[in-house]
Amino acid sequence: MGMQPKLRFKGFTDDWEKRKFKTIVNRVSTTSRKETLPRIEYENIISGEGRLKNDVFEIGDSRKGIYFQKNDVLYGKLRPYLNNWFFATFQGIAIGDFWVLRAAPCISPKFIFSLIQSPRYKVVANMTTGTKMPRSDWNNVSATEFRIARNEDEQMKIGQLFLSLDNLITVNQRKVDLLKKKKTGYLQKLFPKNGQNNPELRFKGFTDAWEKRRLIDNTKLITKGTTPKDKSGVGNVNFIKVENLSNNQIYPVQKISQEEHDSYLKRSRLQANDILFSIAGTLGRIAIVGSSLLPANTNQALSIIRGYDFDSDFLITSLSGHVVAEYIRKNPTVGAQPNLSLEQVGNLIISSPIEEEQEKIGSFFKLLNHLITVNQRKVDLLKKEKKALLQKMFI
Repeated sequence: MGMQPKLRFKGFTDDWEKRKFKTIVNRVSTTSRKETLPRIEYENIISGEGRLKNDVFEIGDSRKGIYFQKNDVLYGKLRPYLNNWFFATFQGIAIGDFWVLRAAPCISPKFIFSLIQSPRYKVVANMTTGTKMPRSDWNNVSATEFRIARNEDEQMKIGQLFLSLDNLITVNQRKVDLLKKKKTGYLQKLFPKNGQNNPELRFKGFTDAWEKRRLIDNTKLITKGTTPKDKSGVGNVNFIKVENLSNNQIYPVQKISQEEHDSYLKRSRLQANDILFSIAGTLGRIAIVGSSLLPANTNQALSIIRGYDFDSDFLITSLSGHVVAEYIRKNPTVGAQPNLSLEQVGNLIISSPIEEEQEKIGSFFKLLNHLITVNQRKVDLLKKEKKALLQKMFI
C-alpha cells in the first residue's frame, strides 16, 4: 500500500506516516458527577451521522460518566451503537459505552473525527470481542497502525471538509425530518378522526360531511402477485417488491423475463395507476404505478388495487394515514411475519369528501411527498459523496 492518498488538497505532496492509534489520541477516562454539565447517552447519537437525535441532551443526571471537552470525539464502542460518533462542540458528561478520544499534541481533532470514519478504522473497530454484547477491542484498536498526514495543516483541511459535509447532511436531513413531521400533522388534521365525519382542517369552500366507503365496494379489482420461479433477476420487465416502495415512490431494481410476465405471472401484470399496498412483512407501504415503470409485475407481499372510484393521490394518502395504520395494528394476521389478507384490505373504510376536495387534498400531499423525496435524495447524494471521499482521502 502506498504512502499517499489518491486525492489530496493542492500543495501537499509529502508521504503520510504510519502511527499507532494510541500515539495520536488519548483515551479519556476521567469520571464526573457535575450536575451543571450536559449528559449525552450513546443511544442518542445517530449512527454514522455524527450528530445527536434532535440535538437533545440532559442536564442534572446523577449518574457518573466520562468528562469530555470541546473538540473531543465520542465513539460508541458497543453493538448496536458501534460506529456511532460525535464531535463535541461543548463540554459535558458521556454516559454509556463510549470511548472519549482526545487528539494528541500536533494532531488535529477534526482529523481524528474523520479518521474514525475511514474504511481502515471501521475494519479494525469492527473486530469485536464478546458474544452477548460485542464491543470494539481497545487493545487491538490502540495498537493498530494508521497512515496519517504529517502536516497539521493538511490534517485540518481534511477534517474541516468532512465536518462541513456532515453539517450539510444534517441541514438537509433536518429538512426531511421537518417535512415528515408536517406530513404527519396534516394527515391528522386534514382527515376525520375515528368516529367523526369532518376533518379538523379543510380547504376553503368545503363544508359537506365526508362519506365512509368500503374499499372493495369502490374498486374493480383487489388482488396480489406471485413469486417468480426464475431467481436470476434477468429480463426486461420490472419486478416490484415491498422494499422497492419508499415515501410513496417505487424504485424497482429486479427484473423478470417477458415469458414469465405473460405466463404464470399474468394475473399480476401491473397497469398504469394501479396502487400497490404492502400486506406482508412491512405493512402499509404504498405507491402508485406510473406508465414509465411498465411493463411491471409484483409478488404476493403487495396487493394490487385497480379501478378505484377515488382520486388516486387522495386514495394513496388515505391508505398511508392514521386510520389505516390503526386498522393494520388491530387486524394483522400474525404468522411467520405480520400480514393482511386481501379480504381485510377490501374491508378498509375510506372516509372521503366530494371529488374536488379529494383532488385538492391529494395534490397537497403529492407536493409534500415530492419535497420529502427531493431533500432525501440530497441527503443520500451527500452521504454517497462523503463515502467516496473517505475512500480516496485516507490510505
